[in-house]
Amino acid sequence: MISITDIEAAAERIAGHIVRTPTVPSPGLSALLGVPVTAKLELLQHTGSFKVRGATAKLLSLTDAERAAGVVAVSGGNHGIAFAVTAAAFHVKATLVMPRSAPARAVRIAEAAGASVRLTDTMDEAFALMDRLRDEGMTLVHPFDDPLVVAGQGTVGLELAEDADELTDVLVSIGGGGLIAGVAAALKARRPGVRVWGVETEGAEAMSVALAAGGPRPVPLSSIVSTLSAPSVSELTYEHVASLVTEVLVVPDREAVRGCLDLAEHAKVWAEPAAGCLLPAARRMRERVGDGARLGLVVCGGNVSAADMADWTARFGLDSTEDSA
Repeated sequence: MISITDIEAAAERIAGHIVRTPTVPSPGLSALLGVPVTAKLELLQHTGSFKVRGATAKLLSLTDAERAAGVVAVSGGNHGIAFAVTAAAFHVKATLVMPRSAPARAVRIAEAAGASVRLTDTMDEAFALMDRLRDEGMTLVHPFDDPLVVAGQGTVGLELAEDADELTDVLVSIGGGGLIAGVAAALKARRPGVRVWGVETEGAEAMSVALAAGGPRPVPLSSIVSTLSAPSVSELTYEHVASLVTEVLVVPDREAVRGCLDLAEHAKVWAEPAAGCLLPAARRMRERVGDGARLGLVVCGGNVSAADMADWTARFGLDSTEDSA
């Protein structure tokens, strides 16, 4: 298990390389949900998501031999952007494996940063190619199955605990589980009374399946939310969620996109569906815990194009002027 000491060490290591993002009350979301809401704006990181924290923590730990061998990662979008940009900043040769479903914008950014991008037909194939490249000698920067990466992501929770000590419940999106594992470890150490809730989208339910099965299992992927579409969680992230998280809620893609529109309308932030899914989950959670809740939302990323949002809005028949409250 990742300790608070591990997370504090990661915070010290990455200070100066990442943005200490704002933690702000949201009057608009508070009115929408009917209880006080505080947002941790990780979409304001310089790569557009929290992923740069873990990538920086890992890359700063490399030996000279590991740097010389080059690094490899797999990603559905945000980890790839953070990995490529951070590797370029540290002058490390990077190879990034992505499924063809990854956002074109993420591929462009990674290539512009100097990474060699390898595309595969599926996420399963992307993970398999990543494993082969690691076996050939590259140093793996895993998106979630690495204690250093999880500790780096945990610095989000460390800052949240310092900046918003009144929270009763915090919602965190889950892909492979690195973010929620780190955030839960930090919050339970610093604010043990806070409940942590995970959120997945239908068709990207790796953690829910793991919890039901008693351990990580491969899952079929069909969600539009590529940044949450891990083919399985890891034993590391599963153990943290099983021990520290109250429950994992699953919402449809349509509601996640509707949540993006609500975040734009009511919180004035441009977020991706991996963050938009928090709002429908927050409504369900509030019904369970009552009006005394004080919610924290980790708005994990904003790497989505206007074209993508327009496509999804049309596909799901959503009216951007419709209030979903």
